[in-house]
Amino acid sequence: MSANRKKLLAYILFPLIVGAISGFLSRNGMNMYSSLNRPPLSPPGWVFPLVWTILYILMGISSYLIASSPSPKKREALLLYAVQLFLNFIWSPIFFGLKNYLLAFIVLLLLWYAIFKMIRSFFQVDSTAALLQIPYLLWVAFAGYLNLAIVFIN
Repeated sequence: MSANRKKLLAYILFPLIVGAISGFLSRNGMNMYSSLNRPPLSPPGWVFPLVWTILYILMGISSYLIASSPSPKKREALLLYAVQLFLNFIWSPIFFGLKNYLLAFIVLLLLWYAIFKMIRSFFQVDSTAALLQIPYLLWVAFAGYLNLAIVFIN
């Protein structure tokens, strides 16, 4: 395997591992989710791991493109990537583990803003990397709708 492929694989695995650890820390979350009163448009529980896996893979590819760029702006872009990944990581334990739906919603708002800033920063380095993050931004907006509704109906 070439060095570039190994680097790409490492960049893809990193967010997948972060997501897996977050999921492990909030295990039984889907059981808890199914017991909640949920708003209209709530997907079944099996949709979440599938969507998140795809989004984490896109994050990994995107971060690889940024890290591989010669742009002097890549450092700032990768810092924003790290910030949003941290916020992503803490959301599940707050929502599922602590069952603090309001704090989880606040974290989601911060996450959405961090993703937005990351995408803007990514555009300055590599437009493809930025575009790969649009589904993530949209999914987090949808998650925000679900989270806020759960705050009010539970």
